[in-house]
Amino acid sequence: MEDPGVESRIVDVFEMQLADIGSVDLGQLLALSIAVQWPHRAEDWEFMRGIGRGVVALDEIGRVLGAAMWFPYSDGFAAVGMVITSPRLQALGTGQWLMKRVMAECGDRVLRLNATRAAYRLYRSLDFKREQTLFQCQGEAIDPGTAVAGTGDIHELTGSELPALIELDASAYGVQRSELMTALLAQSRSFGLFRAGQLAAFALCRRFGRGHVVGPVVASCDSDAIAVVAPHVAAHAGQFLRLDTHQTGEFRDFLARAGLDLFDAITTMSLRNDVKSAYPRGHDRPTSYGVVSQAFG
Repeated sequence: MEDPGVESRIVDVFEMQLADIGSVDLGQLLALSIAVQWPHRAEDWEFMRGIGRGVVALDEIGRVLGAAMWFPYSDGFAAVGMVITSPRLQALGTGQWLMKRVMAECGDRVLRLNATRAAYRLYRSLDFKREQTLFQCQGEAIDPGTAVAGTGDIHELTGSELPALIELDASAYGVQRSELMTALLAQSRSFGLFRAGQLAAFALCRRFGRGHVVGPVVASCDSDAIAVVAPHVAAHAGQFLRLDTHQTGEFRDFLARAGLDLFDAITTMSLRNDVKSAYPRGHDRPTSYGVVSQAFG
């Protein structure tokens, strides 16, 4: 007798079933992202599974042919990411099937995601609305030298500064991400800008994909953001470095001079974003200058 709790459907000429993303071998997830030319390492997948939840689509012999994740930052908000389907299934509705399952699990939460060009129509069909453009900047880092100077004291962050880090991130992002920020600080090199003993800006950098990624970056102005990102650029001069940002102007100009050229532009989208945030944005609030990743936001 079939288990009524197991969801399945016929795709192409075979039947697929949904399973929890934590139940499958890490190597299968890595193979899936490689199939669509995403740069994630096995360690990147493992980190995301430790923070988030998700589902995979399995064929009749247990191969992973699709995946989707969500990160429940609060009871009212979640980020959605790592929505991948095998190239052979991308026109057969598997992505929509996975997304509808994720949306059902998320309940009434506000949802935010970053949509590639290929996935944009899928999310629009699910009533996600465009918010802004996210610019993926990457390349071989160039040491900015002495041209960058911050107004304040810059030093590496320690565990004792985690509460201030979490609060500043929440003010910029719109929701508190305590678990994520705690995990990121433990595996990142982190610089903070302090004024009168208070954390005013920060930038974290960790191993990811082809090299290292800088993010999140939070600051109240371009010069502060540049001041905390510059040490990471200098530390990785001659190496592959990436930073994804919604910003233009002076900050983007700095990234270009630092060797991080525009590689791609994707669309940040949201569902039910009319719900009032516990951290409303305003002119006196810090701003996100670099996301954690396209999946985490």
